[in-house]
Amino acid sequence: MELILASGSPRRREMFDLMGLSYTLRPSDADESLPPCAPSDMVETLALRKAASIKKSAPGCCVVGADTVVYLDGHIIGKPADEADASRILHMLSGRTHTVYTGVAILTDEKQLVFHETTDVTFATLSEAEIADYIASGEPMDKAGAYGVQGIGAVLVEKVEGCYFNIIGLPIPTFYRKLAEAGILPAWRRRL
Repeated sequence: MELILASGSPRRREMFDLMGLSYTLRPSDADESLPPCAPSDMVETLALRKAASIKKSAPGCCVVGADTVVYLDGHIIGKPADEADASRILHMLSGRTHTVYTGVAILTDEKQLVFHETTDVTFATLSEAEIADYIASGEPMDKAGAYGVQGIGAVLVEKVEGCYFNIIGLPIPTFYRKLAEAGILPAWRRRL
């Protein structure tokens, strides 16, 4: 069964590659607008929407959609709109613990598996210079929460409770098991 990743995220592609998956990339253009809701509902709904938008034209395939958000103080924090917004977000996260939610949808002709995972991330207390220099690196601009834990942003993080990969955008251990449930195994698991 062909595996399709319905995402334009370079980080999700890297994780698919890390797992040894053979897949086709078909980024979704699904509508991501939603009325206010719980972050778990939001990421699951958007992951399903992304996967379903590709699945309708891919019978016989397994399609994966995912969505990640940062949650703090009752607010969902997405990607920064500009450098000023990145600064505002990083000031808000500084010295505090936030929760990263990632929703995943795996769709085949026979199965629909939708789930989410959470990871708590504690930031160090950041100086003005650290925030300014990190923003100048350009790394925060395309990432939920304005940081990338897999890059320079790793130095901002003091503690992670839960799945590290979830912060990057795909909870690999849970995803691997759910994908196997849907009938997809990475190449290293297939016996000839």
